[in-house]
Amino acid sequence: MALNAPIGLSGEDRQKCSFTVPAKATNLNRYGAAIQLNRELLVGSIVVVRNKSGTQVSARVVAQLAALQGVPTYAIEFAAQDDDDQAKAFWGITFPSVESRGATAEAAEQSGTIRRRRGSASLQD
Repeated sequence: MALNAPIGLSGEDRQKCSFTVPAKATNLNRYGAAIQLNRELLVGSIVVVRNKSGTQVSARVVAQLAALQGVPTYAIEFAAQDDDDQAKAFWGITFPSVESRGATAEAAEQSGTIRRRRGSASLQD
């Protein structure tokens, strides 16, 4: 499921001009998001991201992903991670823990293996 959210973004663009603009965050995750805005950003720069409730966190621009319909899209990661409760709760979403994701993937893989075995067994009968 793709998660999106409107955000506010502040920082300096590629030309070192300060800006504060609305933007769209997509592919939300516990570590950051992809952001779409009508500005060219410099990879490695720090921006301030503001959510709909006014909470602000610093984030690092880690990559330019694409330009969809002429709008640049960048990957950002929150500057503070494990020790920052604001970053953990920024999206207002509880993401599954890394441990539970591993268990879920393992269970899905095992069930897929079982289905494949059943499927191949039934083909032989």
